[in-house]
Amino acid sequence: MMPQEQYTHHRSTMPSSEGPQVYKVGIYGWRKRCLYFFVLLLMILILVNLAMTIWILKVMNFTIDGMGNLRITEKGLKLEGDSEFLQPLYAKEIQSRPGNALYFKSARNVTVNILNEQTKVLTQLITGPKAVEAYGKKFEVKTVSGKLLFSADSNEVVVGAERLRVLGAEGTVFPKSIETPNVRADPFKELRLESPTRSLVMEAPKGVEINAEAGNMEATCRTELRLESKDGEIKLDAAKIKLPRLPHGSYTPTGTRQKVFEICVCANGRLFLSQAGTGSTCQINTSVCL
Repeated sequence: MMPQEQYTHHRSTMPSSEGPQVYKVGIYGWRKRCLYFFVLLLMILILVNLAMTIWILKVMNFTIDGMGNLRITEKGLKLEGDSEFLQPLYAKEIQSRPGNALYFKSARNVTVNILNEQTKVLTQLITGPKAVEAYGKKFEVKTVSGKLLFSADSNEVVVGAERLRVLGAEGTVFPKSIETPNVRADPFKELRLESPTRSLVMEAPKGVEINAEAGNMEATCRTELRLESKDGEIKLDAAKIKLPRLPHGSYTPTGTRQKVFEICVCANGRLFLSQAGTGSTCQINTSVCL
C-alpha cells in the first residue's frame, strides 16, 4: 500500500506539461453580429423618431405659448385664422380681435343653446339655409343706449321705434283688430285703409279724427257708410259740401220750373231733394221715404 500512495502523490505534484486551461467569456460568432445589428437598428429608429418629432414641432408651429394658430394667454386661448371644431365647443366668452369681425360658418346651420344647471335648453337660436329660428320666452331688440326697439312674447308684440315703416306693395294685413294712436302716410304719399271682403270699423272713446291737409279724402264702400256719434254730434266743416247723387222727389210740371231744391229728411234718416217752392215741398214727396 505504501509504494502505491507515494506514487499517486508524486504524480499529483508533478507539473503539467500542457499548461492551465483558459475559458472565454462573452458573445462571439453570429450572436455578436445579431446584437450589433439590433443596436444599430435601434439607433436608426431613435434618430428617425427624433427627426419626425422635430419636423412635427416645426410644421405644427409648437412654441412655449401654444401650437399653430392657438395661443395661450393670460386671458384664455387665442385663435388666429380659420378654426374648425368637429365636436361641441364649450366656452364662457368668444371674442374677435379688436377691429375685426367674428364669423361663424357652417355647411348646414349654426345653433346656439343656452342651458340651465340641469342642461335643459332655455333659449335656442338656429340659423339655417332656409330660415332663422329663435326659441325663448321673450325676444327683444334694443339700441346701444338701451332703448327698446322691438319686443315679442306670448302676450304681445311691442315696436318701440318712433316710426314703423312697411314697404310691401300690398300694404299691411291685420286679421284682427289694431290699436294705435296715429296712422300716417309718408310725405307726398297717400294713405289707404281698405278691407276688400269685410267691413272696416274705426272706434275711439273720445273721437276719431281724419285729416288730409294737402289732398283729398275719400271714403268708399259697397253697401253702407255709417257715421255714428252716440253722445255727441257729427260736424261737417267745409267751404263746400256736395251731395250729388241724392234722389229727387216728384214735382208738378206746371208753372215755371225752378232750379232750386231743398234737402228733406225722412223719418228713417234718408235724405232726398225736393223742388223748392214758396213753402216747404217735403210733405208732398213722402213717397221717396218708402
